[in-house]
Amino acid sequence: MDFRDTTDEAAFRQEVREFIAREAPKIEGGGETDMISGYAQIFVQSQGWFKQLAEKGWIAPAWPKEYGGAGMTVMQQFIFNEEIAEARAPRPLHLIIGVGMAGPTLIVHGSEEQKKFYLPRILSGQDIWCQGFSEPEAGSDLASLRTRAVREGDDYVINGQKIWTSVAHLSKWMLLLARTNPDAPKHQGITYFILDMKSPGVEVRPLVNMAGGHEFNEVFFDNVRVPKANIIGEENRGWYVAMATLDFERSAIGSAIGLRQTVDDIVRYAREHREDGSSTLRFNPMLRYELADRVVEAEVGRMLSYRVVSVQSKGLIPNYEAAMVKLYNMELNQRVARTGMNVLGPYSQLRRDSKWVPLKGRLEHMYLRSVGSTLETGTSEIQRNIIATRGLSLPRGD
Repeated sequence: MDFRDTTDEAAFRQEVREFIAREAPKIEGGGETDMISGYAQIFVQSQGWFKQLAEKGWIAPAWPKEYGGAGMTVMQQFIFNEEIAEARAPRPLHLIIGVGMAGPTLIVHGSEEQKKFYLPRILSGQDIWCQGFSEPEAGSDLASLRTRAVREGDDYVINGQKIWTSVAHLSKWMLLLARTNPDAPKHQGITYFILDMKSPGVEVRPLVNMAGGHEFNEVFFDNVRVPKANIIGEENRGWYVAMATLDFERSAIGSAIGLRQTVDDIVRYAREHREDGSSTLRFNPMLRYELADRVVEAEVGRMLSYRVVSVQSKGLIPNYEAAMVKLYNMELNQRVARTGMNVLGPYSQLRRDSKWVPLKGRLEHMYLRSVGSTLETGTSEIQRNIIATRGLSLPRGD
């Protein structure tokens, strides 16, 4: 890896920094570490900022300019995301699935009619999207999904269930995988649909997580009709489209920087409150070593992200490298949360609404929320299998 920017990359990095300094609202905790929690308030305060991003095409930096994006190179995207994360500038989280997954999937596999209709609505924030992949019996083994789509004339009739569907309760559209040929091998016979969440027969039920947040939902389909025109790609070949969607999902420089910033915040708090007793560093000097471990580990996470972008910049697809980043960062997320709780001691149990809570309750929320980190978007076990078979060429344990 070459850590130095080229002349053009350095100029672009400076442009991004100056733009952020000039336009971004100053919102504490507005970066990746807070995710959906508290985002409604950030969203209201950041409308002007999002508008400025959209005018430059930076809402969708990776999209081609012809579709309203910025057409950035791989390195420009990396620099842009890195600088946004470093500045803790608000990101349009309501567009994550739309811009980061639905849009790129449509650009690669969608029809011209689909692109013309959906892409502008994604960029404007007019429509929020969710992802209908996981099912109660098909999470890690996604190809075992059982939601059925049966052709009736120009429509498909959908019956089944999805689970852990982020922001389904806020979404207009769903990226839906359903089985259209039950007699085909399980990786075949799957079709990729766009489903209108307001269709008759769609029921969304909330799933509240340990941190008290409503991000996830379970979604039920009872004879829901989807037009044939809403297929992305070809019938019975949705698995291959889905794999492209998952590739778009696993980029993590923002998460790596967010974790490092959280570690920095914990270290700063431990130093500033060592004497007043709200930090346990005074009573447990060994915490210095634990904090040092987290600082080093956060930098390792950043280096893994650099490795991924180095692979991408050579025109290659980071497969097991992306799995390494996901596995490492999600497990580090849990370790950082535990260290934060150790540093705060009894104060770590206070909720965000307490006037005594340190760091605005971010660590208490992070500790509870991080339990799911090693499960979502592919469990740690799945990531280790990918690393073993695709990275180390070890035999599959069938």
